Amino acid sequence: MPSVIFICTANRCRSPMAMAILREKVKGLPGGGDWRIESAGAWTEDGLPVLEETFKVMAEKGYDLSTHRSHMVTAELLRSFRLILTMEHGQKEALQVEFPEIADQVYLLSEMVGYEADVFDPVGEPLGYFRETEFEIEAMINVGFERIAALAKELPEK
Repeated sequence: MPSVIFICTANRCRSPMAMAILREKVKGLPGGGDWRIESAGAWTEDGLPVLEETFKVMAEKGYDLSTHRSHMVTAELLRSFRLILTMEHGQKEALQVEFPEIADQVYLLSEMVGYEADVFDPVGEPLGYFRETEFEIEAMINVGFERIAALAKELPEK
């Protein structure tokens, strides 16, 4: 079963956006129902809803994040996924250092489209920045989907 987890800072904006977008993208594909797609935060607490701005922007696009609650990254959680996609270099590096056993499964989301760049964190900014971040994430998932799919199916070499 293909499995992907998206990681951001608090699991209240970028990673839930990416999770919802990828879930929708695979829904109509053959075998799309077999995918496991989740999200978590590198520095968060469990049980918090998405930010109001995140909810609003995603609702405008037809996504419902009303039941999403934040989850903290754990070794057990990460080991249960084949592909781990972070939003920032610092998150990628922190996961690789703290959890060396999964280091080769951790990538920046931007690496799926062939370059390395952080996805802007719009927290604290006006609503338009949240829309720009959603657009950027959606574009990376659409353009990088073939690579995401391949890596999500690959069993890590241990």
